[in-house]
Amino acid sequence: MENQQLIYLEEKVLLGTYARPDFVLTHGKGSFLYDSSGKEYLDFVAGIAVCAFGHADAQSQKVLAEQASKLWHCSNLYHTEPQVQLAQLLVNNTFADKVFFCNSGTEAMEATIKFARKWAKNSKNINAVDIISMHQSFHGRTYGALSATGQAHLHEGFEPLLPGFHFAHFNDIDSVQAAITEETCAILVEPVQGEGGIWPATKEFLQGCQQLCKAHNLLLILDEIQCGFGRTGTFCAYEQFGIKPDIMAVAKPIAAGLPLGAVLVTDDVGQHIKPGNHGTTFGGGPLACAVALDVLARILQPAFLADVREKGKYFFSTLKELQQRFPEIVDVRGKGLMLAIELAIEPKLLVSACAEAGLLICKTGGQAVRFLPPLNVTRDEMDLAARRLASALENIRGGDDQTSQG
Repeated sequence: MENQQLIYLEEKVLLGTYARPDFVLTHGKGSFLYDSSGKEYLDFVAGIAVCAFGHADAQSQKVLAEQASKLWHCSNLYHTEPQVQLAQLLVNNTFADKVFFCNSGTEAMEATIKFARKWAKNSKNINAVDIISMHQSFHGRTYGALSATGQAHLHEGFEPLLPGFHFAHFNDIDSVQAAITEETCAILVEPVQGEGGIWPATKEFLQGCQQLCKAHNLLLILDEIQCGFGRTGTFCAYEQFGIKPDIMAVAKPIAAGLPLGAVLVTDDVGQHIKPGNHGTTFGGGPLACAVALDVLARILQPAFLADVREKGKYFFSTLKELQQRFPEIVDVRGKGLMLAIELAIEPKLLVSACAEAGLLICKTGGQAVRFLPPLNVTRDEMDLAARRLASALENIRGGDDQTSQG
């Protein structure tokens, strides 16, 4: 089917929840994607921090095919080995004592909210159901996760939202403390705000949140859906802040693009969750869990994580060098391979110009675009990304010059 025919048909049959560019992707390999015309794109979106090993990864294909030949789905009414093995891997390598599997990040957040409130009703008091979240946070688009999201424009048209959420200022511990009441059960925070603009938390802020939780008998909930599993250079982002949460939501890169999310909890929380309290038909199925086992085992290798940290520093410095050349870049920030540039121009303009130049990036909060390459991206590919980014900025500048001359 021709591109325009496909796009026209899509407009007729799909809900318009995304504003997509006018090319059709057909296949990918490693850090590159290709459209129906054969054009190559260097992919620094990676499925929004999902494709940790890029596209058509041979090892993931092998694991997927092996598991597909044995068992795809049988529901959570029965025991399956890949699910238990994956849970053990997560327990062995994080703060957690127990794991719940679901299908996505937003589902993980829904479960997190339920688990926190169940813990509070049993451990604090029946009215302690409030959760303090952060302004400019993003936790998902289902009702509970949306209610916890600190971006008012995303709430518009969907009110009334789930009650019991209050918002404090990110990296402002006094603001968090002022929001605590007798009805508070938890503090919810992203170690790096993703959709809010790629804003890393300070160590002092996250440690302050944990201290407040201990002082007021609250749960510390982390959302590492975007920043977890190697993205910032450690297996979990919280490792860099000297803290341990009580609950953590994860998803995105866990199964290399197969739908899978998880909630990690301590025994203190997990002991209150009983059969019938929560569930999922598809979550933690053998196909996704088998792939996730392989993906996370590779990410966990110390040399791999050290390389992510070094590549993050390298690309950060590359972006800083571009900032010296282009006044359109007003700031560079982030952690590991979760980076952003703040712009003096419209971000969508740069996203479009980069795609034209053969580089895929995506917008984030405010006036920023973000770079989320596969974790196994090479330095040569980062150099190519920088050249294509520079070309896009030069093309925008040239277009502005022509407009002013016209």
